[in-house]
Amino acid sequence: MRQFTYQEKWKKLLTPEIVSYLTQIHEFKGEQTLFIEAKADALNQLVEIAKIQSTEASNKIEGIYTSDERLRALVRDTTRPKTRSEREIAGYRDVLNTIHESHDYIPPKPSIFLQLHRDLYKFEGYDIGGKYKTVDNVIEEEDTIGNTFIRFRPVPEWETPAAVESLCEAFEQALGSEQIDPLLLIPMFILDFLCIHPFNDGNGRMSRLLTLLLYYRAGYIVGKYISIEKLIETTKEEYYECLRQSSEQWHENENDYEPFVKYMLSIMIAAYRDFSSRVNLLTTSGMSKPDRVKEIIRTTPGQITKTEILKKCPDISQVTVQRALADLLSSGEILKIGGGRYTKYTWNND
Repeated sequence: MRQFTYQEKWKKLLTPEIVSYLTQIHEFKGEQTLFIEAKADALNQLVEIAKIQSTEASNKIEGIYTSDERLRALVRDTTRPKTRSEREIAGYRDVLNTIHESHDYIPPKPSIFLQLHRDLYKFEGYDIGGKYKTVDNVIEEEDTIGNTFIRFRPVPEWETPAAVESLCEAFEQALGSEQIDPLLLIPMFILDFLCIHPFNDGNGRMSRLLTLLLYYRAGYIVGKYISIEKLIETTKEEYYECLRQSSEQWHENENDYEPFVKYMLSIMIAAYRDFSSRVNLLTTSGMSKPDRVKEIIRTTPGQITKTEILKKCPDISQVTVQRALADLLSSGEILKIGGGRYTKYTWNND
């Protein structure tokens, strides 16, 4: 069976590029703490938006959808799920809420993983959640012409309970040594979890929930305010490619964690940058939504699209953004470049 030993492998990851990523995230974490202490009330809006985006994105990666209206109602728990997809979305919502509210009391142990997986499927009419896989599974990939092939064979069913136990013990031992930066250790752990693939279904969503849990427990709670799952979903081709690279020769204990670790560090940096940007906009005293749109364009070097504006302030509706753009164009404060779906806007410095 695969041996999980992190004590020496992490040292190979301390490349100049990765050390630079770590330094940036540590600095962002310090700023995050100050933001949260000073602007706690203003951040409630970001929490609600992030929950909706996280629930949507993590399920969307697995091909689980519902309408935008139904999604918002499910996340706010103002309706009951009607379809299998909605039952899975509701389960994800509840596990996400549990992690948000109680992460300090949820240790990374096999029994906890089984409980969270059980809750992920608690709205299903049959007993699927809270159990390890009962048959061997494979990770398949589809090429550009639709042919599927096996990309990776996870740990066999009979080895799974022992493998998860060994993985958790190795993680706790490495974390307890206080020698390894959790920002390196957490993606190494998640990569190994995915290579074990311990459940018949729900492994991808469980891996993203566990990612949040471990980041929160380590003090990196930016995922409460900026959806890490959304950032992964929008870069999912890179996500899957880095998983593929880092899982090669995994069974031989010779895999390279670096591609996946670098990817996750880049996701964290993107989350912190978005967090800083959105907090600055949300907490600007007395600034209306149209004025925030104006400020985004004024402070953006070069050009920006309407989609990019909506991404920076997801609490502002598309109608409000469109009206603000029309007013700014009418007053001559911004310039319009191109047309149709390729339309961009820039600040008029003349």
